[in-house]
Amino acid sequence: MDANVSESAGPPDEPAAGGDGPHSGGTPGSDSESHSGSHSGEGPGSRSGEAPENHSPQDPGDGPGSAPGDSPGDGSAGSPGDESAESPGDGPGKDSGIAPMTVPHHRRRWLRWTALGASFVVLVAAGVGWWLYRKLDGNIRTDTSAAAELKVYERERPVPIVRNAENILLIGSDSRAGENRKYGRDDGGSQRSDTTILLHLAADRKSATAMSLPRDLMVNIPACHQPDGTATKKQFAQFNWAFEMGGTACTIRTVEKLTGIRIDHHMVVDFNGFKDMVDAVDGVEVCLKQPVDDPDAHLKLPSGRQTLDGEQALGYVRARKSIGNGSDTERMDRQQQFLGALVNKAQSDGVLLNPARLYPVLDAATKALTTDPGLDSLKDLYDLVRGMRDIPTDKVQFLTVPRQPYTANRNRDELVQPDAKRLFKRLRSDDPVAVVPADQLARDNEKNNGKNNAAPDTPGASGPSPTPTYSGNNAATDLCEQ
Repeated sequence: MDANVSESAGPPDEPAAGGDGPHSGGTPGSDSESHSGSHSGEGPGSRSGEAPENHSPQDPGDGPGSAPGDSPGDGSAGSPGDESAESPGDGPGKDSGIAPMTVPHHRRRWLRWTALGASFVVLVAAGVGWWLYRKLDGNIRTDTSAAAELKVYERERPVPIVRNAENILLIGSDSRAGENRKYGRDDGGSQRSDTTILLHLAADRKSATAMSLPRDLMVNIPACHQPDGTATKKQFAQFNWAFEMGGTACTIRTVEKLTGIRIDHHMVVDFNGFKDMVDAVDGVEVCLKQPVDDPDAHLKLPSGRQTLDGEQALGYVRARKSIGNGSDTERMDRQQQFLGALVNKAQSDGVLLNPARLYPVLDAATKALTTDPGLDSLKDLYDLVRGMRDIPTDKVQFLTVPRQPYTANRNRDELVQPDAKRLFKRLRSDDPVAVVPADQLARDNEKNNGKNNAAPDTPGASGPSPTPTYSGNNAATDLCEQ
């Protein structure tokens, strides 16, 4: 049986070295040297016919295939007919001629160092990620006083109608205190709402509508508490007085009484934050029909297509008398167009999907924001942005509430009815609206005998109401092709 095992370890027709191979006439089991060479000294790749010239009978463990600790005769002391001792299926550790599956010491050491290095990298990345998260989260300021004030008047506030739809009031503060002092006179740190936009996010998150409210719009301002604790009286005044007298809460209550729309969240953005956000996306492209030189707005630009940095962009959206006809309505249109271009730049350049480019934008945005407690964490803001990032740019719409010069004072505005009520109702009910450029709307209205091309919500009307159209633009509009 030993001879058969030796033959199976190599080609049968291969000549034996030195004549001591299994075919040399030796009797199975009679020669200890033959046993040593056939079992103890064989390793992977050795030939059974080779004579054990380099192995002494006293040292059967010298072969490359011998297991550590083998003693002479281990695995070969059985009877010549014991096939189990030489079976090719014997596992490592038996005298089968197969080396045990062990990992070299230097390889084990390399694996340990690799694992330690990977763990260190993961820990460092997690630590940096947590530090960045905490930094951005800490940038956001929380307006707890507005939440407390609104809670007092909860019973008189509108009730939400559509689940999952959200209405966020965006307020651009024109405070001249601190770093904003260079943009105008500081009236003891007082501030007014230079820009106010009601952002409506559809419940299905397939569209977003941003409605501007003119700062000079004449409205009914409710009684509000001032920062010193005293209360103001109800009054009919221009809209931006609400923010100056009673802060964010007073502005929210004024908007809710005007529109009947429940405000779910609010954000206050200052000048410097706006500049930093523009710089974080490497500027925004605009087109100017005429050159601009406005010392008050810190703006001097040639005509034509150009990319504005943060400082230039701030002057561009604030300028009034130096661009166009000098009206506040045109200034709001310019602000809407610029915000649309900013949204388009962030989406088209992949800023929202690139962490390296997104971080500077988030850093600038969070430093600029003061929010209600429902939006005062990075997670809350991320959830908000994540819900908006899949909205097509042509479905991010900007418009101004229908207005006209106030009859008692041409320097003030008043609502155009019933157009304004119709718009408020559709936003409140999460119904769609459409926007087109002002010149196109004028042509369409002329074709319809001076009426809007849609007259929805008419009592007794049959069939579905057409979507009303308003003067405005969307984020996909190229400002240089208008």
